[in-house]
Amino acid sequence: MSGWGEAVRALPRGPMRLAVEGPAALDWSDVARKLSAALDDAGVADVRLVDLREHEADWALILERTGGADPAADAYFQPLATGGIEAVYGRLPDVERPVSGVTVVFGPGAALVGHDVLWYADLPKRHAEAAVATGARHGVNLGRHREPGDLRRLFYADWPLLDAHRDALAGRVDRWLDLQDPAAPASLDGTALRATIARLAHGPVRTRPYFNSTPWGGRWGVDELGFEPANGNTALGYELIAPEAGVLVGDGPDAQVEIPFQLLCVLHPAEFLGERVHARFGTSFPIRFDYLDTVGGGNLSLHLHPRERYMRERFGWSYPQHETYYVTAAPDPGARIYLGLRADADVGLMRKQVEAAIGRGEEMAVEDFVQSHPSREGQLYMIPAGTPHASGAGNLVLEVSATPYLYSLRFYDWLRADAEGKSRPLPYEHGFANLDTGRDGEDVLRDLIQAPRTLREGEGWREEVVGRLDEMFYEVRRTVLDPAVGGEPAPDDTGGRFHLLNVSAGLGVAVETADGRRHDLAFAETLTVPASVGAYTLRPLGDEQVHVVKALVS
Repeated sequence: MSGWGEAVRALPRGPMRLAVEGPAALDWSDVARKLSAALDDAGVADVRLVDLREHEADWALILERTGGADPAADAYFQPLATGGIEAVYGRLPDVERPVSGVTVVFGPGAALVGHDVLWYADLPKRHAEAAVATGARHGVNLGRHREPGDLRRLFYADWPLLDAHRDALAGRVDRWLDLQDPAAPASLDGTALRATIARLAHGPVRTRPYFNSTPWGGRWGVDELGFEPANGNTALGYELIAPEAGVLVGDGPDAQVEIPFQLLCVLHPAEFLGERVHARFGTSFPIRFDYLDTVGGGNLSLHLHPRERYMRERFGWSYPQHETYYVTAAPDPGARIYLGLRADADVGLMRKQVEAAIGRGEEMAVEDFVQSHPSREGQLYMIPAGTPHASGAGNLVLEVSATPYLYSLRFYDWLRADAEGKSRPLPYEHGFANLDTGRDGEDVLRDLIQAPRTLREGEGWREEVVGRLDEMFYEVRRTVLDPAVGGEPAPDDTGGRFHLLNVSAGLGVAVETADGRRHDLAFAETLTVPASVGAYTLRPLGDEQVHVVKALVS
């Protein structure tokens, strides 16, 4: 269904209270105007609008209630907000069912008010982030709708609160609206939404990919995949980062609705994640796949990620940000991967050079402290939390990593300035607090740059472990399919836990499930195979060898 008029015509007849929910960074004034006009066109004579945002609590009280009473305590990060979305409001309005017409309560948290029908008006997070970053009129934070938005608050407070609220409503929403085109939103009624999610949770599913640009970004995604980024490069390729990922459903481009990938985990956790994964991670999808494109670009910053206890106590995540780099392409023969401390690294001197780079603009001798390794296509580089690392220029890296993605504790950014001439934030004190000095020198080569080990094989295929560490909760495998040898498709089985697949070499692969579903996955694409799928096979497409990277919870 497409358009406000069609959504209004699907409403039940008679007087009602309509609650319209959604994220904060949505142009709610425009939503109210368009919905009011559609109701008027449908012959509803009496329309009353109630903007819930007018009932926001005092900002200081909101900060106290959500665990962010002192935002100046850390210039870079905030702990994840706690509490419910009701913490944002003071006294909620008492909205009685009208005698005639429709009373519309709109804004984040509208479902907290008495209602007869519930709509969720969604805007994918990439649009909310862009609205806040560019200072758009509607780029505001939750609980502060008259003030310009702040990205830090958006990431660490708004999104956790809004996501938890949305997830709690998913089982009873009467209509889901996709507001990417505010003039003609695509929508699904609640029953169709939940039936669609149920089907998706039992078969292979691909999320909508997109790219972000950065000062270090390359152009592999432009040249090889045909993406046309707004800001000139394809630095960050979001294949599957669960908190931001969406799935397109519908018939034809004009009727497509993008629904949050996270709803599959919320409504069908055991089937989608697997019972053991669900017991360990709740409804958090714990692994992400994304691209780092530095082909024709520059080095990533030298950084690391928080270790488990620090992550839990300082930032509020229940599991750490382990990462791995799988090199999909390295067309530059001089490309490097920076990974792990040297055996003779002087951490005190490293700190002095980091501070001199920040304070006086002096270059840091990175290779005096951190090992530099040749970048090899098909090699996995393991990056446990606390390990200093960076992808050098000239690489296309598939990050196979834990889902947390907003905690890069940077030491050095090669004295690079952003588009506005400013240096990127360098939270190096956090970095040194998490630096793992227990693994260096030869230990890095032995533990973090592993040779493939064959797990099982058949005619024309083999499955290898390319990365496994006891301290990391997931492992990375690779299936190699060789059509020239012939043989049967490579058999696999989820064994009660989801698999993530990515075609890292070759034309592609057909993923065929025991219940007859087939999904053709092309080079560089990612697919989730839910735990409930069980047995499936991989069949190569074309005549050349195909490599399929797989990640799963150990």
